[in-house]
Amino acid sequence: MVGEAARLAVLVAAAALAAPAAAEPFDVRGACRDGEPQGIYELRETRGALRVLGAFSRGKRTGSFIYWTTAGDRIAHLPYDEGAISGTVALWYPGAAPGREPQQQLEAAYARGVPSGPKRSWHPDGSRRGDYAYERGALVAARAWRANGSVLSDESARAQAARDADDEAKTYATLVAIVDRNLPACSRAPNAPRR
Repeated sequence: MVGEAARLAVLVAAAALAAPAAAEPFDVRGACRDGEPQGIYELRETRGALRVLGAFSRGKRTGSFIYWTTAGDRIAHLPYDEGAISGTVALWYPGAAPGREPQQQLEAAYARGVPSGPKRSWHPDGSRRGDYAYERGALVAARAWRANGSVLSDESARAQAARDADDEAKTYATLVAIVDRNLPACSRAPNAPRR
């Protein structure tokens, strides 16, 4: 189904980012403090292409983590506060035409790691796909549209929101794992307390 394949495009791009060719290991650029990642973090291909940019504070993600594909398409922006996703998350469809911005797939408000506020999604052609509202992780309202613009029933809109939430969770987990597997080499002094 074409719509289903398009919906999973960012997850596929994230998985490709997670599994680079064996001949192309990542170059991790980042500093450490007290045995934990601290400050600006970059993950680059050995050819120099930037794949992830973010920052750590005392070993926890902080501020924006931005992800790109090998082709240079921005595919995700995950904002953090004290290691939890907090702020406006954005996902884009990979495969933008040269010189063009990628089509946005998702924009969602998060607080302390859970959806909290509006969440909007778009079809690959830019038409509306879903408008949802969340309170502390619970879906409280849903409107959704097919690619042809026709409105889905409330039940179908809520089912789409649930499928989307599952796909987004997989995408976020894949992106987080990329960084987790490629942290700066920080050594901790023996018997040093962990924060």
